[in-house]
Amino acid sequence: MKLDWTRNETLVAVVILGFCVLAALSDPGFLSVATLTDLLRNGIVLGVFAVGVFVVLVSGGIDVSFTAVAAFTMYVTAMTLNALMPWMPWWGALAVGMAVGGLLGAINGVLIAGFGLPTLIVTLGTLSVFRGFMLTFIGQKQITTLPPGMREFGRMMLLRGENADGSFYSLHAAFVVTVLVVVLTWFILNRTMLGRAIYAIGGSVESARRIGINVRGVQFFVYVYVGVLAGLAGTIHASMARVANPFDLVGLELSVIAAVVLGGARLAGGYGTLTGTVLGVALIVLVRNSLIVLGIPSTFQSIAIGCLILIGTGLPAWQARRAAARAA
Repeated sequence: MKLDWTRNETLVAVVILGFCVLAALSDPGFLSVATLTDLLRNGIVLGVFAVGVFVVLVSGGIDVSFTAVAAFTMYVTAMTLNALMPWMPWWGALAVGMAVGGLLGAINGVLIAGFGLPTLIVTLGTLSVFRGFMLTFIGQKQITTLPPGMREFGRMMLLRGENADGSFYSLHAAFVVTVLVVVLTWFILNRTMLGRAIYAIGGSVESARRIGINVRGVQFFVYVYVGVLAGLAGTIHASMARVANPFDLVGLELSVIAAVVLGGARLAGGYGTLTGTVLGVALIVLVRNSLIVLGIPSTFQSIAIGCLILIGTGLPAWQARRAAARAA
């Protein structure tokens, strides 16, 4: 089977393999079960975020407010459940978080789909509004006593064990949620008319409108869906961290967008695969952990991720120009 080197998925997979080899040579313990479970754990919240951003990019839009939605959601969910519904089980807590995130996403949807405002401008604005509203009117203090349902979910593990050297490893049950999110989104995008409409709008809004697609309805769904996933990610994060910190998750936007772009999604819309997005998430998580293993200061993470974004967006553009030149 011949590898297609023009596909981002192939390139990202090769880079991931290279990072693993380099890290393993520097530290043989990198290939241990403990390291693998740490990598999977670090990819849980990032993965849910990335799936949402992928759907937005495929539709031809962009959303940078998802971290503010997640922080707002986890804080409000924890406060609400503590005050009004302490009896809520863990699955109910996740559902409440998804509902709050969906409502915030609907605000983006109304402004973008209803009023036709630019996606970047709207989500930059709501990023500040959601965060500012939370810090000004809801609260700035950490909630260290989470509702029982969130605490219960935070203690749920898929596996837990001890290595020969006495170190412990564990994989949180939230990993299953991330897998389910990926599967559900794949089904929507590849097996439903809604998914085909999302890709069509990303390719050309005018063409999609001419063939009878309800562009506004699809766009509204996209931003509500991203809000739901951001709310889910925020609730998971708070449960795993066992604290709702309103200052958490801020600054993750670059890493998430980098993962999606590295996976092959185009900023212009209409193209990309969830397989590429998952590989992009794996690469970003590996970069973060590998730099630490190799003894490189964590401050270089931003430089490394920025370079990966430039390569991930520049290489496909260069390949497209070469293909166009050959065709001419």
